[in-house]
Amino acid sequence: MHTPVTPQSATSMSSVSDKKIITLMVVLVLFSPLAIDIYLPALPAMAAEFHVPSTMAQDTITWFMFSMGLGQLFAGPLADRYGRRPIALTGIVIYGLSAVLAYFAQAMEMLLLARLLQGFGACATSVAAFASVRDSFGAEKGGRMISYLNGAICFIPALAPILGSYLTHHFGWRSNFSFMAGFALVGFALILTNYKETKPENTVQTGKLISPSRYWSVLKNPTFLFHASLCMLSMGVILAYVTSAPVFLMDQLGLTMNEFTYWFAINAAINIAVCFIAPKFMIKFGTKRVLLSGLTILAISGGLMLGMQHIQQAWAFMVPIFLASVGYASVLGSAAGKALAPFGDRAGTAAALLGLFQMSGAGIIVGTMQRLALPSAQLLTLMMWFLIPGLLILLTKTGQRWHSETVTQ
Repeated sequence: MHTPVTPQSATSMSSVSDKKIITLMVVLVLFSPLAIDIYLPALPAMAAEFHVPSTMAQDTITWFMFSMGLGQLFAGPLADRYGRRPIALTGIVIYGLSAVLAYFAQAMEMLLLARLLQGFGACATSVAAFASVRDSFGAEKGGRMISYLNGAICFIPALAPILGSYLTHHFGWRSNFSFMAGFALVGFALILTNYKETKPENTVQTGKLISPSRYWSVLKNPTFLFHASLCMLSMGVILAYVTSAPVFLMDQLGLTMNEFTYWFAINAAINIAVCFIAPKFMIKFGTKRVLLSGLTILAISGGLMLGMQHIQQAWAFMVPIFLASVGYASVLGSAAGKALAPFGDRAGTAAALLGLFQMSGAGIIVGTMQRLALPSAQLLTLMMWFLIPGLLILLTKTGQRWHSETVTQ
């Protein structure tokens, strides 16, 4: 007997389906922050074991970010041609095997190589996740869903360092990588059994898989270029923080691993709250106002960081970071959705280029700035103030036009 589908039941089914998609996408995007945040408390121990400067231990993060962004140039077109699901599964396998390689590394060079490979695996899961969100929810709603995803991602910085502190203290820093390998096994099983393909039938697949014209069709769009640059620079702020904080707080200020984790968790909690609140603000006030507010907050945070740098206490370093996290979450939530909005038929390629900007671009900028050997407070101030030109552009008619254009190609 056929049971008619009422509007209420259809809405309920759609709601359940949406929740399932978001849950699976959360699993996919967690691979990247987990690979960064879980072993932050172990950075000093890693540098000590391999007898290398702290900057080389920090390179295990920036190299991961670089390869994660670069790999998306390939993962995006592959996701558009072969589908999101096979790319996600392949990425998980590469991620897990690289974690095993990192666990057995006997030299910093081998560890850096493992992290490069792991970045390629994480990029595939990230591209699949964000392309699937764009596939499933469209341009406008997809932007809000991305902000919810970022909120879920922020749970990892809150919890992973706590777990990493425990693992490092009781089992050594290598146990962090064995945990990543275990997470990959669980994630692979979940995605294999529950993740259905979302690639739309009209996805562009003709021609060469990797071709300049494919990327140029996205890069020449000023709406993408402007918002992707904002995502890159805001990501640079967070990357500068997560690489500088362990060295500054534990090595220079003498905080214990648990004390460092405490401050890190507070900041992550702020990030979580803002990422979940930002979509509601975007609905009520519009993405432009949220973006303007985020950029303004980051500019103020930079001034506060610079003004308090003479106070050698943890709270003086972290209070500007707390404020910057509000700005970062606001910028990323509103800018990422706008960057992807014009590309319904090539969401994989657009998501890949956005990832390249956010990960590789941020990694190159932060890695270069760290070589200047600036004090942590001054480095973070500069990273926050790099976003001021974006704020000024957004106040012009041209910037407002770039932000308002969401016509799907």
